[in-house]
Amino acid sequence: MRKGEDQSMSRIGFIGLGTMGLPMAANLLRKGYAVTVYNRTPAKADELASEGAAVAATPREAADRADVVITIVSNDSAVEEIYYGADGILNGLRPGTKLIDSSTISPALARRLAADASAAGGSFLDAPVTGSKDGAIQGTLLFMVGGAEETIEACRDIFLAMGREIIRMGESGSGATAKLGHNAIVGINAAGLIEGMAIAAKGGLDMESFVRVVQGGGAASKQADLKGPKIVAGDYSVQFALSLMLKDLRLASVLSDGMGVPTPMLEAAKSMFQAGDAKGYGDDDLAALSRVYEEWIGKRIGR
Repeated sequence: MRKGEDQSMSRIGFIGLGTMGLPMAANLLRKGYAVTVYNRTPAKADELASEGAAVAATPREAADRADVVITIVSNDSAVEEIYYGADGILNGLRPGTKLIDSSTISPALARRLAADASAAGGSFLDAPVTGSKDGAIQGTLLFMVGGAEETIEACRDIFLAMGREIIRMGESGSGATAKLGHNAIVGINAAGLIEGMAIAAKGGLDMESFVRVVQGGGAASKQADLKGPKIVAGDYSVQFALSLMLKDLRLASVLSDGMGVPTPMLEAAKSMFQAGDAKGYGDDDLAALSRVYEEWIGKRIGR
């Protein structure tokens, strides 16, 4: 959509109403966009219907009603199903439709989607996000985007209805690559934070005081701010599920192997999150990795 254009002129299909997608779609509705939603679990779509969203029965139906389609689902296989399935987006795509995928997926899949969308007369952006659940709710997400500059510019107002910043990373697949590099840092950082907290807990320190030291010292980080207080409180409600972090670290590992980049810290963090997932904490917030350390040290880290 061009800057200043009437929002009613851009009909949006929104597919995937999970932790991030639901508030993102809600922000589009609040900004006055006409939004048609689809989710595999219909109850989440019903939540937005009460706010004025239309509800589609299939991804293809959501795309048929839209000028711009935004997708944000859990993994490569889910993305492939909603784009390539019998009732998928690309099955009968209207020429001129702009497709934005904000899932965290492999760069190879992003490039394939871009090529197939172009062949069908549409355009595709891989545009994963960072900012966690709170950023999705507050509309302060950062989009790292791969694809044509003109497509990004056409969708600028839509992006900024959900976030605060758009950074073009390059051609198709570059947004996905940026997200995997970013989340490798997040996973390594989170594991390091929890390991340091385990040392402090085993040493008998007051954990609230220790987290304040971390936040004010050389170990300060976004993960310390987001996860430190959650761990101290024993709060594992989901901002970013442990299983999704493990999925992202696995994708980053495959990507780095393919490029010949040694990643010993990534592999160590991946092993830690695999341990957390094996213990049954996959559906909890990634802060639940602390529970693995609690078992190892025989002492609670949080309350």
